[in-house]
Amino acid sequence: MRGEEMVIDEIREMLFAKQDTAYRDFQAKLIPTMDKETVIGVRTPELRKMAKQLAKREDISTFLGVLPHSYFEENQLHAFIIAERKDFAQCMEELTAFLPYVDNWATCDQMSPRVFKKHRQELLPYIREWIVSDETYTVRFGVGMLMTHFLDGDFDKTYPQMVSEIRSEEYYVNMMIAWYFATALAKQYEAVLPYIEEKRLETWTHNKAIQKAVESYRITPEQKGHLRKLKERL
Repeated sequence: MRGEEMVIDEIREMLFAKQDTAYRDFQAKLIPTMDKETVIGVRTPELRKMAKQLAKREDISTFLGVLPHSYFEENQLHAFIIAERKDFAQCMEELTAFLPYVDNWATCDQMSPRVFKKHRQELLPYIREWIVSDETYTVRFGVGMLMTHFLDGDFDKTYPQMVSEIRSEEYYVNMMIAWYFATALAKQYEAVLPYIEEKRLETWTHNKAIQKAVESYRITPEQKGHLRKLKERL
């Protein structure tokens, strides 16, 4: 136990040494679900630098194993360390342990392991599990990974179908679904348009997807005009 405390205390001291209280106040406003007292105020580039160094330490598994963390930045460090993993199996083991403790959109969205690019097909079964989870940010992460890795050459028409079937009362899940469909419209317009034309999404999510798509420079003026006509009245 003493060893755990020493590692946690050391990392926490490193974080507070980089504290910017003005940035903390700004950051806390961006993440309203977080208690301001749990935000130290360390900028993301600093956290990424720290994570790269910490990922090489033999004792970093001690830090990764003590969950839940007390501070937002500890969660960020945890996410960035996982993103550094080059071994897919190790990455997934650590990610699976951490995902249930992710409690905000920033940590969720900024956790993007590089190793996934080389292991897309192995990633798919995990995504299928994540998007049916009861955990808000596990679902959001799953949809985010589907959006990041499966809207280009590896796209399949079954993927937007998977996302369209998600039903949630959670704002951060529905916002990610909208973001997915807006991005999908930009990259796979003809394949994804029927989901909007046939109104297969919940009304709020449907309208938000159209809004975000219309804001995109990758959508043509003609496509934007058609999408605007498909908005539903709340």
